Amino acid sequence: MSPRWNRPGILLFIMAAAMPLAFGTWQALLNNFAIEQANFTGVEIGILQSLREIPGFLAFAVVFILVLMREQTLAVVSLMLLGIGTAITGYFPSAVGLYATTVLMSTGFHYYETVNQSLQLQWFEKSNAAHNMGRMVAIGSFSSLIAFGLVWLMLDIFQISMETVYLVSGGATVTVAVFCWLAFPHFPQKVEQHKKIILRKRYWLFYALQFLSGARRQIFIVFAGFLMVEKFGFDASAISIIFFINGALNMVCAPRIGKLIGKWGERRSLTVEYIGLIIIFLGYAIVQNPWVAVGLYILDHLFFSMAIAMKTYFQKIADPKDMAPTAGVSFTINHIAAVVLPAVYGGLWIISPAAVFVTGAGLAVVSLVLSRFIPLQPEAGNEVCWRSAKAAG
Repeated sequence: MSPRWNRPGILLFIMAAAMPLAFGTWQALLNNFAIEQANFTGVEIGILQSLREIPGFLAFAVVFILVLMREQTLAVVSLMLLGIGTAITGYFPSAVGLYATTVLMSTGFHYYETVNQSLQLQWFEKSNAAHNMGRMVAIGSFSSLIAFGLVWLMLDIFQISMETVYLVSGGATVTVAVFCWLAFPHFPQKVEQHKKIILRKRYWLFYALQFLSGARRQIFIVFAGFLMVEKFGFDASAISIIFFINGALNMVCAPRIGKLIGKWGERRSLTVEYIGLIIIFLGYAIVQNPWVAVGLYILDHLFFSMAIAMKTYFQKIADPKDMAPTAGVSFTINHIAAVVLPAVYGGLWIISPAAVFVTGAGLAVVSLVLSRFIPLQPEAGNEVCWRSAKAAG
């Protein structure tokens, strides 16, 4: 490989392209495979989704694995696990088999995402980190489009079995992971990372924003799509088209959003995001027109890219040795809501679907208030500005 390409940033970009090939396919086929091949009912799919979130909740354990291997190695190994778990999914069409392959796939996915976040914060310079993170979102979106397109081609055009689709997509991710292992050297760490769980009082604002982000994201993932199907009758093909639109827009917009965050700063960027999310969630609560619902859904998905500002905020305030352990802890904090909220809100949904989204707007209001405490120029020793909430900034 040419030295020009033999850089840490290029490795991150390649891995960002590999991950959705497996995970996007797993997502696209899951419901059909579970019902048609494994005879799942709502009970089994609920258990499976809970099991899928457990590795995310346990992401803090990454720091203990780093005693045995480097972060770069763990990222590649996790990517392989994601690919292997996806590749073998189709060959275990039973409840126990699907639970086991899901946990394997999810462990690879969540540990890859945790270490990947840490490596981004260490390898990208602070001056252009937001733009590069936006580029990674764009690369992932493009790769997701390829995955969805291949799934459609193999199933609908070439009449290939779901087992083979899983195998091909998971195998592609494993192949890229092996390439990353062989083609790139072990890049030296700029700063040796702590190999223990780190919880620091001065990071409290970052932790709080992470928790609220996880709660809001669950409302979107679980109930926004459910609203589209239950209330407006969108079928699977219509939802797939919306996913394609989301992916295409993210591919174009995410790098620009990253640049905008670099220009505006974290406080202004998160303020815009949370005001937008308040409007979107209230819109979900009262929407009666299906096309307006589609617009809200697309805007909601676009606002995900602005969460880059939380990462760059932490990058600026953190001790460089804390990147890896805090990435694991923040992933766990983000997933606390994923374990609890779907069941709680499922009961609330039966009583009032609008109330689910109103509470989502409430979470966004709390996030907005907290975001105003981010300094205009955050850095170590200047993590929180108590006067920021009053500033027009």
